[in-house]
Amino acid sequence: MPAYVKSRILYFVVAAVTLLIARGVMLVAKRRGKAFFQDEINSLQSWSLFQLLLASFLTLFAELAFIRWIAVEIRVFAYFKNLALLLCFVGFGLGCALAGRATRWSTAIVSFLGLVLIVRVPLDNGGVLEHLSQSLGAASDVEIWATGDKWNWARFLVGALLAACLFLLIVYVFVPLGQIVSRQMNRAPRPLVAYSWNLLGSLIGVVSFLEVSRLMLPPSFWLSLVLVGFGLLQANRRDRVLVGTLILPLVLLLHMPVESYFENSSPPTVLWTPYQQVQYLRYFTPDGDFWGAVLSVNHTGYQVTVNLSPEYLARHPKLLKEPADENPYNLAFRFAVPSPSVLVVGSGTGNDVAAALRHNSSSVDAVEIDPAILELGKREHPEHPYASPRVSVHLTDARAFLKRTTRKYDVVLFGLLDSHTQFSDYSNMRIDNFVYTEESFREAKNHLNPNGIIFVKFQVNHPWMGGRLRKMLTETFGKPPVVFFADSTYSTGATCFVISPGSRVEDALLSDTRLAKFTETRAIEHGNLQVPVTTDDWPYLYQQGRWIPRTFYSIGALVILLAIGLYMQIDEARRQAPSLFFFAMGAGFLLLETQVISRLALFFGTTWQVNGIVISAMLGALLLANYVVENVARSIPRIPVLIALLAGLLVAYLIPFNQIEGSAAYVGGIATLIFAIPVFLAGILFATEFRVTRSPSAALGANMLGAVAGGLLENLSLVFGMKALLLVAMALYGIAGLGLRLGRTGDVLKSGTDRELSDGAEPRSVAHPQ
Repeated sequence: MPAYVKSRILYFVVAAVTLLIARGVMLVAKRRGKAFFQDEINSLQSWSLFQLLLASFLTLFAELAFIRWIAVEIRVFAYFKNLALLLCFVGFGLGCALAGRATRWSTAIVSFLGLVLIVRVPLDNGGVLEHLSQSLGAASDVEIWATGDKWNWARFLVGALLAACLFLLIVYVFVPLGQIVSRQMNRAPRPLVAYSWNLLGSLIGVVSFLEVSRLMLPPSFWLSLVLVGFGLLQANRRDRVLVGTLILPLVLLLHMPVESYFENSSPPTVLWTPYQQVQYLRYFTPDGDFWGAVLSVNHTGYQVTVNLSPEYLARHPKLLKEPADENPYNLAFRFAVPSPSVLVVGSGTGNDVAAALRHNSSSVDAVEIDPAILELGKREHPEHPYASPRVSVHLTDARAFLKRTTRKYDVVLFGLLDSHTQFSDYSNMRIDNFVYTEESFREAKNHLNPNGIIFVKFQVNHPWMGGRLRKMLTETFGKPPVVFFADSTYSTGATCFVISPGSRVEDALLSDTRLAKFTETRAIEHGNLQVPVTTDDWPYLYQQGRWIPRTFYSIGALVILLAIGLYMQIDEARRQAPSLFFFAMGAGFLLLETQVISRLALFFGTTWQVNGIVISAMLGALLLANYVVENVARSIPRIPVLIALLAGLLVAYLIPFNQIEGSAAYVGGIATLIFAIPVFLAGILFATEFRVTRSPSAALGANMLGAVAGGLLENLSLVFGMKALLLVAMALYGIAGLGLRLGRTGDVLKSGTDRELSDGAEPRSVAHPQ
């Protein structure tokens, strides 16, 4: 048995014993009439700013922490983060509907630790969760790594059962947070002020997780912090101590053993970057020389660091079976002019940069989005390419760099930068989606010198993926690219696409007969595949066509069934339909938020900083809306605000941002201003109506259900494009207006001053739907 598996089992045993002891203590206390996690009567009636702030903080922080951790440990959720987000909404909304009942701490904490146990126990050496990803993600019309192409209903149903258990555990974790926030909003003397405190707590949660991401702290820190917060929210010292003791088994379960996995390998380096988990495993030859290193993200192979220097290959002549100049990292420069200026997008640990230097490139701009991968390359690559004075390193999104740079290049090289993770919890986009669009290739073409070339390397697992890339390059340059497969016995193989605006590629093939024969014998013909090209409005590179893949339907159905089943257990939900106004507001705002995040990412980059800043800015806009409602005007007419909101969305839809002249920052600034207006107006409308609702908990539950619906409706962008979500949001806000018209906003107090906004605060707290 491998040493790391033994370590995992040892940690599991220690953690399990600790949990059993804690459970035994709870049972003994219950038999003696002093059960743990029982609300004190006074705590249900009193207003506590501390509890409101802490619960609001924990809601956002725990949401981001759980989604990110689950996305790493169970591969399929790296591609469906927004669906995991909806589970947090369901749990929080369920808690709001249960605000008048005892806080369900026992269930939440058991679910918390149970989720960690299920995910971290080394059952079948991780094969159980691997099979779950394969069962849920298998489909031929969407690219999800290592999940297969064939759909099997029997396997799917088994996987769905396990997924439903995981979903349920996530939901239960967030129930007490919803109860506390909703309860404190109901008890607040000035609900709008309380709602503002809720937003402030949520904002602190976002900023805190950004800082945790920047510091690259592991999940043992994030989730321990969540458990500490749970402890501080307990009603008495005894409960706080019990929750505190659970941190030890939690840390043990989350600990990642670092023993060597294979012979002749060093202990792996494990890093939690702002985007993903990175594992870096070094390998050595029998005589102790560095052989290479495998870099995995989210437990999936991603890059291989290799040494292709002539000196190293001379010492190890049997390592590289193919001629060195036919290696995928060297081939691009056989098409290029001598001593080229080079741009590498997706430079990773530095293989492509090292190749550029070996071919006497005059200058190299290396663009990489992940700081940890870049640092590994600087420190670990045996050829030390990043230390060369000819190399300029740019830590940013590839598309953002293309938009901002004014330089011209002889080679624009797209490395193997296909992504394994989503850009945001609120979007179906992966972090590289805007890199592989028609607009992106046009921008790359504009940065070429007359004899320049574009060289794209990609791991093509489906013919339609290769056909799409070929079609985009053909439409961009007016002629087809040369497409061939280059394999290697040492480094990573790839499907290669090479093209130039002039005749440079054709001239290289004419002058180099070996190169011409190589590309001819390894040519790939994708045929006349009818696949849509990806654009900035439909950037979904990894799905075959403009439809919603079966996998999205199946996992979405699980979330819907779970939400309906849980809400139908609540007496109030069975007796009364959700408020049409608050339901539509929640759905509309989630779509608006998705649109803002993805649109601004196009101009400022799909980086974690942009994601966090945009979410924080939207929370700030909602705080400003609260201030206006509370302090500037005591009575704001709803219908004019709604009309202005719809007009703002229409303007955002009609403005062709891609045709505005100016820098990316300038156009992005205009887009920010345009989108800020409907966000602010939605906040005004939401807060105004909350001030007069009799049942904040019911309104908040309706709002959260609406957020779930909005998250599912976001999948319509896979059919109609991202911009169309603005029209869907307009329709939803129109339905909200109908709800106002029909008096479906719940019982209203004419004075408008009693129980208020507990509803509204909450949605923001999770996804800030309004």
